[in-house]
Amino acid sequence: MRRTERLFQIIQILRANKSPVTGKSLANELEISLRTLYRDMAELIAQRVPLTGEAGTGYVLDDGYDMPPLMLTADELEAAVLGSAWVATRADPSLALAARDLMTKLTSAIPDELRPIILDAGIKAVSTRPKIQERFEGALLRQAIRERLKLRLVYQDQRGTVTDRIIWPLFIAYLDDSRMIVAWCETRQDYRHFRTDRVSSMAVSEGKYPKRRSILVRDWEVLIEKRLGN
Repeated sequence: MRRTERLFQIIQILRANKSPVTGKSLANELEISLRTLYRDMAELIAQRVPLTGEAGTGYVLDDGYDMPPLMLTADELEAAVLGSAWVATRADPSLALAARDLMTKLTSAIPDELRPIILDAGIKAVSTRPKIQERFEGALLRQAIRERLKLRLVYQDQRGTVTDRIIWPLFIAYLDDSRMIVAWCETRQDYRHFRTDRVSSMAVSEGKYPKRRSILVRDWEVLIEKRLGN
């Protein structure tokens, strides 16, 4: 186990216990020597982790301590690498750029001993499917979802029929070979799914939609469950 992972594990153990945990108990659980454990505790204290106690009496982590967000294990970091690599190859251009920027920031922020996990990752996202081509800016769609903005779409269905729609975008569904906008359609007064590669144009319409997005998503989930159950 890397030292960074071990320090993280010590915090997790102390967080799960309200009473003092002895150094011997910690060392046994981590399968390390007491000497190594005491060095680790000294390192955590030097990093201003609010620990109380000492060797022989036990250690307690102060209530309310929030670990730094970049205190990642190797597995967590590999998950971030794989997820970001997938987004970089499969998402729209602006989100793909954000994924690459995220990995750059992670590389500069994590401890030196964890950087090889990013720079020489043993897991990779590989796709044999053609990249999805869209005729609108993905950032606009994601902004509309976050801010509950209505959108006007010019949409061509699978039969080639072109329609003008006003929708309330709820979320983007990433399928194996396509992306779908799940939305409430004002034009049809029902939930609809729109393939992003069939959207000819997209623009923000006037006003925000009135219902909370979480409620609409829940109603959509209930509807889908009913349809799947029939």
